[in-house]
Amino acid sequence: MTQTIKQQLSSPGGWLQFLIKYNTIFIFVLLVIFSAFISDVFFTSVNLSNLLKQVSGIGIISIGMLIVILTGGIDLSVGSMVALLAVTFAILVNLVILPLAILGTIVIGFALGSIAGYLVAYQKMAPFIATLALMTIARGLGFIYSNGSPIIFETKGGLFMSNFANNSTLGIPNIAIVFFIIVIGAMVMLKHNVFGRLVIAIGSNEEASRLSGIKVNKYKFLVYAISGALAATAAIIVASRTNLGSPNMGVAWELDAIAAVVIGGASLNGGKGTAINTLMGVLILGLISNILNLLNVPSYPQQVVKGGIIVFAVLLQRFENK
Repeated sequence: MTQTIKQQLSSPGGWLQFLIKYNTIFIFVLLVIFSAFISDVFFTSVNLSNLLKQVSGIGIISIGMLIVILTGGIDLSVGSMVALLAVTFAILVNLVILPLAILGTIVIGFALGSIAGYLVAYQKMAPFIATLALMTIARGLGFIYSNGSPIIFETKGGLFMSNFANNSTLGIPNIAIVFFIIVIGAMVMLKHNVFGRLVIAIGSNEEASRLSGIKVNKYKFLVYAISGALAATAAIIVASRTNLGSPNMGVAWELDAIAAVVIGGASLNGGKGTAINTLMGVLILGLISNILNLLNVPSYPQQVVKGGIIVFAVLLQRFENK
């Protein structure tokens, strides 16, 4: 790999090609340098810990979004599913022992994702429509089951999860460790596992994959189910951080997840994207929000900045493809 990089840098226009190919990492490094330059607070342990905590929930659903997008699909339901599953976890943690509450929430998330997967894979419904419908249903169910009010953890199991989510191990927030483990698992799955290679193949050319004997519908069904399970994991983390489950959680998270995947260089047409680049995309979004917060920029201008960055990332992809 080192030899390949040297050859690329030594070729005409090699530096430009190198920067374009690894633009996500380059942008991330620039943002870190810029953040350190404008604020003395940035490199403090408290700020970095808060940054990792803030991006972990969105980061987990971004990995699920990546897997869906690799097939050429999209999942608009993940933000609302986080809300519903946070409420679900809060209810379960107050009724049953903690392991059952965690397992039950993830199983329900998997089942909800399976509904979208079934509609997309077997009923040939457009992913945008299927997940948009599920997004509306999930948010509505969250308000119904919670009666529109947050549900507070009231058991020892809930207190344990709250302590876990708000504490660190070796200076790294526990929930960030969970996020990094999921990223590593996705990297292994997409690069070294048959499932991951078939998912990428389907996104690259679905018809050719079908003609070669790949069970396309099965894998398209599974990616949405996995996205649902990861949304449940994110919901458990977010609810544990605040010690409650609220139907107002996860608002517009699906857009942040899509943004992170796109900034990471994945193609919305499918077949292109990596877990490590999605991690970089998540961190870039987190860094931007962190910088703007340190500069006391209101939330509305932050949305404008994020939108501009998404446009820039897509244009950069087109330039790279050319």
